[in-house]
Amino acid sequence: MIKRSALGRGLGALIEGSETTSIGTPASNEISITEIEANPFQPRIHFDEEALADLANSIRELGIIQPITLRKLENGKYQIIAGERRFRASKLAGLTTIPSFVREAGDETMLEMALVENIQREDLDAIEIALSYQRLIDECNLTQETLSEKVGKKRSTISNYLRLLRLPAAIQKAIREQEISMGHARALVNIQEPETQIMIYRQVVKYDFSVRKTEDIVRKISSEDGEGTPAVKKPTPFPDEYRDLKNHLTKYFDTSVVFKINDLGKGKIEIPFGDAKDLERIIGIFDKLNS
Repeated sequence: MIKRSALGRGLGALIEGSETTSIGTPASNEISITEIEANPFQPRIHFDEEALADLANSIRELGIIQPITLRKLENGKYQIIAGERRFRASKLAGLTTIPSFVREAGDETMLEMALVENIQREDLDAIEIALSYQRLIDECNLTQETLSEKVGKKRSTISNYLRLLRLPAAIQKAIREQEISMGHARALVNIQEPETQIMIYRQVVKYDFSVRKTEDIVRKISSEDGEGTPAVKKPTPFPDEYRDLKNHLTKYFDTSVVFKINDLGKGKIEIPFGDAKDLERIIGIFDKLNS
């Protein structure tokens, strides 16, 4: 058999010869739905109810096109390795049996198979993928390099996903709910302070900043705070009282105020705005201060 490239490999990439571990013939078996248990290692937490209903309707019309994958338990029942979404939709559709491949798999192998099958789904959000990568590393004792080989992804890609787990919970939630893209999130990871990350995230959502605009804001803040790439010339230290003032003004104007200072202690304060409406809001704040 000609081996496929690592990119896009399925469950067969996990176990040597897994294609031949079916019980009985390679053909699928019709297994009673009442004999099937959910996967305790299921990495997917959220199942979209509307999407499940749509799949159930499709199953009523066309049946199950791709069998689910099970393992047999000692009590004679079966446990889902892959295909829990199809299983749930089949129950909604009123099926009494479901076509299944039955494979031999221990707990660790089952976890790996479930996680990798989950990662290869197209409708996963970036945080679900990152959590699946982290579980493979933590619970299956994999290195990033070994994980890269198993899932057919570059190591740098895996690293970028894992970095998202450093973000505050509010931003991770925003990624899952598609308020911001992974491009926005990757930019925010480069900021060290969670409060600043949250502030910029709110600006991104409020003013619909592009990824490039977000990267520019992060670059300015990182450069100011000394978080960016070190320059040949040592930057002028940023006094703590200025930093506190900058944070105060950022909250007051509800935008990422930027302080710049040179070797002589001279500098300037920049108050960025997202659009004409945002500029009017900031001018209104100044008007109140002058009244």
